[in-house]
Amino acid sequence: MKKLFRNSLLMLVAGAFAVSCADYNVTDDFKAEKDPTFVEPYKDLNPIKSYIDREKYPNMTLGTTLNVTEFNKQELAHAAAVANFDNVSFGSTLMSGKIVNAKGVMNFLDMSDLLAHVDDIGYEVFGSPIVANEGQADEWLNTLTAPIEIVVDYVEGKTVDFNEMPEGPYNGTVEKGEASIVKYDNQNCLQIGTAKSPQANVHIIDGFEVDSLAKYTITFWAKCAKGTALFSLVFSGNNQIDGGSSGGRFSLEAGNWKKFVVECQSAPGETAGYLRIDNTKAASFYIQKVEVGYYPDNHRPQTAQEKTDTINYALNAWCDGLMKINAGRINTFDLIDDAIGTQEMENGMLDLKHSTDKFFWQDVIGSEQYAPVVSKVASEAYQKYEGDPAALKFFISESGLDDQKKFESLKYWIGIWDANGAKIDGINAKLNLSYSEDAATHEADKVTLDNLLTNLASTGKLIRLSNFDITYKNAEGAKVAAKDITDDQRQKLADYYGYVIKSYMTKIPHDKQAGICKGNLADTSDPVGLWAVDSKSKDWVRTATYKAFCDALGGN
Repeated sequence: MKKLFRNSLLMLVAGAFAVSCADYNVTDDFKAEKDPTFVEPYKDLNPIKSYIDREKYPNMTLGTTLNVTEFNKQELAHAAAVANFDNVSFGSTLMSGKIVNAKGVMNFLDMSDLLAHVDDIGYEVFGSPIVANEGQADEWLNTLTAPIEIVVDYVEGKTVDFNEMPEGPYNGTVEKGEASIVKYDNQNCLQIGTAKSPQANVHIIDGFEVDSLAKYTITFWAKCAKGTALFSLVFSGNNQIDGGSSGGRFSLEAGNWKKFVVECQSAPGETAGYLRIDNTKAASFYIQKVEVGYYPDNHRPQTAQEKTDTINYALNAWCDGLMKINAGRINTFDLIDDAIGTQEMENGMLDLKHSTDKFFWQDVIGSEQYAPVVSKVASEAYQKYEGDPAALKFFISESGLDDQKKFESLKYWIGIWDANGAKIDGINAKLNLSYSEDAATHEADKVTLDNLLTNLASTGKLIRLSNFDITYKNAEGAKVAAKDITDDQRQKLADYYGYVIKSYMTKIPHDKQAGICKGNLADTSDPVGLWAVDSKSKDWVRTATYKAFCDALGGN
């Protein structure tokens, strides 16, 4: 194929794809240049969105997905999106996980830039999920729902004063070497080891129960008469002692009595409390007194009501910040993303996802009130900041709906949420499609797709298809990479794109068509693009899929 133009982009920030000023909604003095990426035989095709019969399909829209940073560059991907698609969505890049930090500070700079730009050119954005199980501001939410600090009293564990013991062999636990009560410095002390044989492993305190969650403070006084004593401490099986070097190691030079204060916890599973000193061969030394105690954990879990109040605050804060910066410019959002789990309930439906080690909104709000509460808070914030309530639409986004059980479960939960007052206008079905060279597999895939569309239409909701990328698999089920795909294979792939589009426009009632959203504009490692990427120049080149979109949307 002969290349007609090189991708010199971007003398134009927008409209690089042979689109009229009216289509691009730019300023009056803007003159669109010819598309620098088209090649034979697709040079005469118009922007894809222009092929939709807007009178016959009044609700039909065509969208694509971009990263917000990529869109804000206003380069090639931006120009391709705005010239060819009615709207753009930004996946997780406009969700709270990308915007809210651990302290709850919200950074809307990228969103502010893109909204100002789409305002200027009259373009539309499909809003990222307001809440989900993934892509959330987890650090912030975990901080908000963390246990509450409380005042606690010091708990005395045990004190041993060796001066109160008679001279003679030490009657405590000696695992190795020798230890005895001796007269030293005008008092009785515990001697660890002997001058000739200093190495010893001795429990200097023993015989009390430990709280495995508590961090103990241990204080003891020690003195070395000659040389330097080198020893390690082990507290109830754990040698990770705060106050010494790594592994609970300490040194004690000859001199005056030295006070040691260390902090430690017992090893997991230990119930018997003890502190053992493991002395090396350097020098023996003396212990005067040992005290052990702890402050109990100064946190308590939040009560159910406290956690509910906290999460209501978080939801209101997030929606308020989001809708304030939005100022009514985004009117359609995914409300909830991927809520359906895998656990079957007594009624045979799948439950929502739940977690024991991570924050999920529904675990606090409650499964049946999940969408009602979120839609109410988001709607009120939207209207508070200039949003037109008649224009606002919320979708429930879900993947894997080609599975009959999952579809039925989503329909069940939407029924529950609707009955409880939720605002749910549509379903955003995330696709996971592939074309197979195996004829039987391909026919089965088409049946599955058609069944999915029939099921979606039965809900009576607006229906949007997203993640509309189709990978290519050979007859053995292995993916064919973009760099390896032949023209013939690319055409088969394009034909399947056309089939999906026409099936959607046929099976979904015209007034319920909320549109189709392309996943990737250009090829990745898979041949999923409307454009291929030239390996040398990195130019984008229209593929057969581009034409398939034009033909299918135009009714051909």
